[in-house]
Amino acid sequence: RAQVREVRGLGLLFGIELRGKGAPILKALQSKGVLALPAGLNVLRLLPPLVISQADLEQVAEAIEAVLTELGTSDSA
Repeated sequence: RAQVREVRGLGLLFGIELRGKGAPILKALQSKGVLALPAGLNVLRLLPPLVISQADLEQVAEAIEAVLTELGTSDSA
């Protein structure tokens, strides 16, 4: 079962609504160098600078995918 319930946003400001609590995912992202903020208990809020490069965006997307896969696997056991 996927951990992501919905992704929504406008421009570069977006939120990822999760099925569970966001705190463990926020910590894991921080350990990978990605800073995100909570927006409630189950929403990750990301607001990159307007001058972010395509390479940085790809790195963040890969980190989010890796963390969700990693934590999703351990949660389903």
